[in-house]
Amino acid sequence: MLKKLFKNKTKVVVGLILVGLLVVIRAFENNLFYDPFLNYFKADYTNNPIPIYNPIKLFFSLGFRFYLNSMISLALLYLLFKDSKIIKFSTLLYIVLGSILMISFLFTLKFFPAEKMTIFYLRRFIIQPIFLILFIPAFYYQKKIK
Repeated sequence: MLKKLFKNKTKVVVGLILVGLLVVIRAFENNLFYDPFLNYFKADYTNNPIPIYNPIKLFFSLGFRFYLNSMISLALLYLLFKDSKIIKFSTLLYIVLGSILMISFLFTLKFFPAEKMTIFYLRRFIIQPIFLILFIPAFYYQKKIK
C-alpha cells in the first residue's frame, strides 16, 4: 500500500489540495458567501423566526457555492477514477440534483418558513459536498464489480 502511495505522489498531493480547497470554502464561508442562515442555524433557531434575507442574493450565493463545491468534487472524481463517463454522469447528477435542491430550498423558505428542519437539511445539501461523499464509494463499487 505504501509503495502505491509513493508511486502516485502527484495524485496524492493534488487530491490533498482539492480536499484542502473544500476545507477553505468551509472555513471562510462567512467571508466568501452571503448566507444569513449560517449564524441562524448556529444559534437557538427553534425559538427564533427566520432571519430577513435577500432571496436573489441568497440564490446566487448558494448557487455559486454549490458550483464551486461541484467543480472541485468533479476534479477529485476525475483524479480518482480517470473515467470521462463517470465525470459526464456526475456532472449531469450535479446539475439535476443542484437544481432540485435550490428550487426546493427557495420554495420551502418562501411558502413553508415554519419547516425549519427541512430548510436546514436542504441548505446543508447545497452548501456541503455531500454528493462527493456518496459518489466516491458508489463509483468505486461500480468499478470493482465490473
